[in-house]
Amino acid sequence: MSPFRHRNLPLLLLQARESVMAHTRPGLRGHGLSDQQWRVLRVLGESHAKEEAGIETGHIAREAFIIGPSLSGVLSRMERDGLIERERDARDQRRTVVRATAKGLQSVHILSQTIEAHYQRMEERLGNDKLQELYALLDEVIDLDMQE
Repeated sequence: MSPFRHRNLPLLLLQARESVMAHTRPGLRGHGLSDQQWRVLRVLGESHAKEEAGIETGHIAREAFIIGPSLSGVLSRMERDGLIERERDARDQRRTVVRATAKGLQSVHILSQTIEAHYQRMEERLGNDKLQELYALLDEVIDLDMQE
């Protein structure tokens, strides 16, 4: 008899993530992007594309769930590949800000079509109500951390 009453939620979430990413990764690899590079581009391209001053690296780290030392390497490779630009924040020289280049935003645009098509297939298989319920439940789980 197992000492555990509940299923292994962290493992289930990882398995669900891998199931979703299995459809996304081939497109990312086709554009020479790692999972982490895509998360950075998604942050830059999704809600911050119009931020002319750029996005502070700490903000990117939090939104993309990449720890600081790893983010530094990811950003270096992305800058080398012409996907992003980095510079010191004009208001606070201790901070670095990042912007997607035209090439980076083009990658977001192209990949978003493939990814949205995958989400559409998920919605067709699960149904809109279940997909919305999944999003709501995940938001609630995420908010649990904020309440403790």
